[in-house]
Amino acid sequence: MMQVNDPAVVERLMRTKGTWAIVGLSSNEWRSAYDVSLYVRDKMGMDIIPVNLKGEDVHGEKGYRTVADIPADKHPIAVVDCFVNSQRVGAVIDQAIAIGAKAVWLQLGVFDDDAVQRARDAGLEVVVNSCPAREGWHYGM
Repeated sequence: MMQVNDPAVVERLMRTKGTWAIVGLSSNEWRSAYDVSLYVRDKMGMDIIPVNLKGEDVHGEKGYRTVADIPADKHPIAVVDCFVNSQRVGAVIDQAIAIGAKAVWLQLGVFDDDAVQRARDAGLEVVVNSCPAREGWHYGM
């Protein structure tokens, strides 16, 4: 199914200050998540939480192994930004739903129609196949 992003949702998520859990953010500077997370933090003004398999800290921010591992004192999570492959994003979306995240953002090339529908059914806002760093120019960021 072709997902069409609502421009109003994209703008609201990019402008509303909050905490973004960046799933797939590691200290590997060659990965897109590394630079995009700096954009989200430094240009958009969001708090970021790195989520990666090792639970390593990135950009001086405390890291966690899964979205479910993020402690309650870091909530609410505004956006769970998914830099994982399409085969793994469903589990991340299910965790986002379970912790009460407000939205999920699937990066370029990441698709899972069933998981996206679960997120929508749970009341989360959804952005698919997009990147905030590529959208920012629309909003003067």
